[in-house]
Amino acid sequence: MSNVLVRQGDWVVVCDGKKALVFENVGDTKCLNLRTREVYEQPDEKTHELGTDAPGRSINSINGRRSAVEQTDWHDQEEQRFLQRLAGHLDAEVNAGNAKSLIVVAPPRALGVLRQAYSANLRNALRAEIDKDFVRMPVHEIEKHLAA
Repeated sequence: MSNVLVRQGDWVVVCDGKKALVFENVGDTKCLNLRTREVYEQPDEKTHELGTDAPGRSINSINGRRSAVEQTDWHDQEEQRFLQRLAGHLDAEVNAGNAKSLIVVAPPRALGVLRQAYSANLRNALRAEIDKDFVRMPVHEIEKHLAA
């Protein structure tokens, strides 16, 4: 499936915009044994708790026409902040020498946000990115997909 060998000691980060599971492979490349190091979860807040702004309106100064301004997507903003904080935390772990190499598994949209937040050190520690959504799978299923 992934063509990525997960080596002993590799950190495997499985995430989306609301949840992140950080594992360390204590097994080997043939028999993965992902041990959970950390779990991060974004509380699922109601839209009215995230922001209360009504969509704005703008007036064209030349002809006086009015037009609506697009509604802010508060959930999208929260997901981006969550992923940026995750990248910051992973960067700190790499800088502290706790994580030597990382494999990130996330849906394409989350990978896009993470890539923008990667530091140079985190990029150097990154062995692979896999664009899949495994965050709701049990650990043994994640191991099976990564070993395939």
